[in-house]
Amino acid sequence: MFAYIVRRLLLIIPTVFGIMLLNFAIIQAAPGGPVEQMIARLEGRDVSGTARITGEGAEVAAPRSQGAGETGNYRGRRGLDPRFIDEIRKMYGFDKPAYVRFFTMMRDYVVFDFGNSFFKGRPVIDLVLESMPVSISIGLWTTLLGYLISIPLGIAKAVRHGSRFDAATTTSMIAGSAIPSFLLAVFLIVVFAGGSYFKWFPLRGLVSDNWSELSLPDKIIDYFWHMTLPLIALMVGSFTILTLLVKNSFLDQLSLLYVSTARAKGLSERQVLYRHVFRNALLIPIAGFPGAFIGIFFGGSLLIETIFSLNGLGLLGYQAAIGRDYPVMFGTLYFFSLLGLLIRLISDLTYTIVDPRIDFEKRET
Repeated sequence: MFAYIVRRLLLIIPTVFGIMLLNFAIIQAAPGGPVEQMIARLEGRDVSGTARITGEGAEVAAPRSQGAGETGNYRGRRGLDPRFIDEIRKMYGFDKPAYVRFFTMMRDYVVFDFGNSFFKGRPVIDLVLESMPVSISIGLWTTLLGYLISIPLGIAKAVRHGSRFDAATTTSMIAGSAIPSFLLAVFLIVVFAGGSYFKWFPLRGLVSDNWSELSLPDKIIDYFWHMTLPLIALMVGSFTILTLLVKNSFLDQLSLLYVSTARAKGLSERQVLYRHVFRNALLIPIAGFPGAFIGIFFGGSLLIETIFSLNGLGLLGYQAAIGRDYPVMFGTLYFFSLLGLLIRLISDLTYTIVDPRIDFEKRET
């Protein structure tokens, strides 16, 4: 197992390098880079999408060289001195060749030095750490609640396969999965967050403004009070696939010979189900927990973060992409890629914990 882990860790290096190189090359051809953004601001015409999303103006900073390329043809060139535009290009580091910027960026990223945001004037690592609690909260609770609902519901559906309960729950889950999470979020705000009817839940933020002054029990209550509507919007219909996976896994195991043998020995259905079938049937769903979490953590909550004004990593990355804030874009991409590959390794190792009979050393990698 140690050799397998080492091989997987070594494989992360070229994989991350390839991901960064591919995205860097794609961004090279994208119009509207930071230099054009700066020129637009100087001319009084903000072309970034960040201001449209947050309603706030962006702060302009002078970061060090990193990011993707800029061409020399700017729409604002006619109104500004070309020498001044060259100074702007130099300020953002675009006076250097693309390959120099890329390898400089990767050299800094090895030691997790992501530089400063082009337009917020703050270290990228600080922006990521500030946004991470929101994304972790959404990803962790959505995944955990999904499993807590899906596993018992899937078992109940397997035991009652073909019954009215099975048909009714399947119909309800399919109907719920057909509702887009962002549409449900808007509905919840209109009805329960002071939109038109009730004002039972807060409209924005992860905690209240006076959260630091609250006692520990009140802090916990306040936190879940703010998380209720976002979690409902993400949860409804999100556990359909997992529930059906659990059900089908149990049905497959219940049809095997060892189950008939256990029944022939006089064991009750409950003993057969939870003593013999449970571990084998939940091998794939439980081992997939890290992957499910990282999927929601990365991108599953972008619209929810925007609608409920939650400053998470999804919203941070989207604002950076719209505003062409390359240090934030590539810094979060590097972080996500590295974390995603590590989580995939952890997910594979989880199989060995759930079922020790699995040995990755015998596999060809």
